[in-house]
Amino acid sequence: MPFGAHETMEVHEILNGTMNMINHFSYYTMQVQNPELRTMLERHLQSAAQAYDQLVAYTHDYSTASGRMQPYGMPQVQPQQVMYGLRQPAPHTPMQGQFDDRQIAAAMLSCHKNSAKNHMAGSLECADPNVRQMLVNGAVACANQAYEVFLFMNRQGEYQVPTMQDHTAKTFLHTYQPMQGGYMPNGN
Repeated sequence: MPFGAHETMEVHEILNGTMNMINHFSYYTMQVQNPELRTMLERHLQSAAQAYDQLVAYTHDYSTASGRMQPYGMPQVQPQQVMYGLRQPAPHTPMQGQFDDRQIAAAMLSCHKNSAKNHMAGSLECADPNVRQMLVNGAVACANQAYEVFLFMNRQGEYQVPTMQDHTAKTFLHTYQPMQGGYMPNGN
């Protein structure tokens, strides 16, 4: 079964990006100090390796998609668990050499965010339904992993969420109102 030109190039980009993620995450495991971050990093590394192997296998024989992996699950969190507001954020500057845990977490977050975007964009160019679904699952997995890293960083005070005054946010968002009576096709 041949692949279309778009999906061939998109899969190439996804596999290349995933391989890069695996290489970087493997390197970070040698430097990470925080046990919670290490465990998360190892889970994400294993998930990336499985997704990579699954997509490679399918592009080789077109038959292994039947046992598709489900996307990495969404972390269980309540909105009240996210810390909002700025609490004297520390200054950041580029560093060279050894990475610390904050830099490793930030790099993980960036990798996952970019991978989620790339997977979703790639899925929109796929004709093969199995490749498309693997890329959609990859987008969801990366989005969920990015959120897991965000939650870790937020608890550590490393990813602070700026806010605006509550009445300002409500005033702005409450300009959108529900449709009255729902959608009615023309002529009904």
